Amino acid sequence: MRGRLKLILLLILCLFFVPLAARAALFAFEDRPSSWNKADWTSAGLLPKAADYKDARLMVLAGRTGGVKGLFAVHSWIVVKREGADSWNRFDVVGWGNPVRRNGWAADGRWYGDNPVVVLDLKGAAAAAAIPKVEAAIAAYRHAKAGDYRIWPGPNSNTFVASVLRAVPELGGTLLPNAVGKDFRDEGFYVGLTDSGTGVELSLWGLMGFKAGWVEGVELNLFTLVTGIDFRRPAIKLPGFGRVDLLSTAVVTR
Repeated sequence: MRGRLKLILLLILCLFFVPLAARAALFAFEDRPSSWNKADWTSAGLLPKAADYKDARLMVLAGRTGGVKGLFAVHSWIVVKREGADSWNRFDVVGWGNPVRRNGWAADGRWYGDNPVVVLDLKGAAAAAAIPKVEAAIAAYRHAKAGDYRIWPGPNSNTFVASVLRAVPELGGTLLPNAVGKDFRDEGFYVGLTDSGTGVELSLWGLMGFKAGWVEGVELNLFTLVTGIDFRRPAIKLPGFGRVDLLSTAVVTR
């Protein structure tokens, strides 16, 4: 019995805390802004002018959060443009004021100086079909009142985007493993299908859990730190590092 306990503790150490310690060592030498007003929030140049792009488009982007939080967490947001629209619309949830913000920043803006990563990118007919459902899910978000936001374990910015993906499973997307708060659910204890409907999930208040699905891959969650593997878009998932892609791209597009 004692030997099994030691093995379990060793596995937890290797899977969760060794990667986080390695990321912390790298983080200590990174040149990051010391405060929000010293960070670069301008466009990263990922998107064309909306007037020059006629098709519908739907995206999920993510950037590292500021301060020490940037060691282990990203902030996620949603960008939509209907066919023929002359502007991009960006939706975020933040922890101050009115939680759900529309166009508070450039659609492809840097987050605390970090260039955004594209997590999901749908174009044309697929985006046009999904956008009304996504907008309805945004309008129906349950934690949209001042004071609803909770940085850990949620509901936070990543809880918001995850709830939209959950409401529109045909998007076939999942958030980055270091999108802390993505596994928070109102019901607390949860056993059932994963957000995409392609696998099974067990979650204990978003703090601990396990999921295995074609879209989500395999994930182990320990106090919102996630480790795992993605077989569909080959990658390993490590606390602090997020996705470590084994191929050139891991963005869901169609």
